[in-house]
Amino acid sequence: MANGVDWLLKNHRELIDAEFVLNPDSGGVTTEQGKPVSVDVEATEKIYADFELTARNPGGHSSLPTPDNAIYHIANALGRLERSPFPFELNNVTRAYFEQMATLEKGQRAEDMRAILLPTPDPAAITRLSESPRFNATFRTTCIATRLSAGHANNALPQTAQAIVNCRILPGHTPEEVRADLIRIFADSNVEVERVDPAPGKKPSAPPPLRPDVFQPLKRIADEMWPGAPVVPEMETGASDSVYTMGAGLPSYGISGLAIDRGDVRAHGKDERVKISAFDQAVEFYYRFLKEF
Repeated sequence: MANGVDWLLKNHRELIDAEFVLNPDSGGVTTEQGKPVSVDVEATEKIYADFELTARNPGGHSSLPTPDNAIYHIANALGRLERSPFPFELNNVTRAYFEQMATLEKGQRAEDMRAILLPTPDPAAITRLSESPRFNATFRTTCIATRLSAGHANNALPQTAQAIVNCRILPGHTPEEVRADLIRIFADSNVEVERVDPAPGKKPSAPPPLRPDVFQPLKRIADEMWPGAPVVPEMETGASDSVYTMGAGLPSYGISGLAIDRGDVRAHGKDERVKISAFDQAVEFYYRFLKEF
């Protein structure tokens, strides 16, 4: 935040004012046991938001319990969240993603992808595809509990209970909307819901057009380096610096030649890793790609 993309946009916009942005911190090559499956391009991404849930109570001695318990209020709210998925929704990028993926998958999964693209999406197909965390996160806003904190002693009723719910919000929706949705889902006036992430420069924005002047050279280089692996536009379910540039009105595309096996995604884990050969190939890819431009 002190000297990155957000700072540049606020202080030296003229240095980076561009027709579009290439972001190497997103996208990449998806492999299956080392074999290239697709060359992914982040053409839009979700908005990040953390919400803190708080329940308060006068407390007291644990030998004299009452039904009104701060921990129960938080636990019940999270239970309702678990059983209340956000609605299914596609945009131009995620629709293009599933159109491409339907040609790469086989059997029931391919049929389900075609079924969710229909004017009236098949609810059974949505349910089956939702079993995949990747697909589920691609066609709906997700909110998930990530932290819990409550009580102050083993023999005392809790005076405070708190939880963090992390949300990744579909483009076109706002954190304020989602906060209102969470309050409705929790249906408990004892649970306060407050947004707590700093959110500098993170403005919701519509997906940019899939520009031919970006995708045509990308397809040419991808065909050279990973023959048979199609270029697939995708919505990033996480977050990258594109959230700042897109929020500033600059169409942004996450493009990386870094290959990661879809059975070995360790992002943010203590054992996060990439193959040395994949790193070297990614450097070669960007050299060729920019020369093609």
